[in-house]
Amino acid sequence: MAKLSQDDLLAQFEEMTLIELSEFVKAFEEKFDVTAAAAVAVAGPAGPGAVAEAEEEKDEFDVILTGAGDKKIQVIKVVRELTSLGLKEAKDLVDGTPKPVLEKVNKEAADKAAEALKAAGAGVEVK
Repeated sequence: MAKLSQDDLLAQFEEMTLIELSEFVKAFEEKFDVTAAAAVAVAGPAGPGAVAEAEEEKDEFDVILTGAGDKKIQVIKVVRELTSLGLKEAKDLVDGTPKPVLEKVNKEAADKAAEALKAAGAGVEVK
């Protein structure tokens, strides 16, 4: 097998997606019984295309209630509509902000839930 130069290896890494690179690092760690925490830095800063690609791959979002606002009762009603919580549980969730209302939902559901909560006067964050 021909030995690859450092430039050849870097050229190969540039063509890989972040997921492929992550899988490579895991395989490298297993093969050589090392921890590659510093090896990730070897790949260098990712270009804007790599960041956009990573964001596109995210398909699970959390809707986090950051504040109830002035219309706390309306927010509790919306929380009950979005979840299967009872009145007491929904009130406790709203009182204990910041707390997640929905976890690991798709982008569309997260956006709809955030819109409904904002319309009720709540502070919302989608992660």
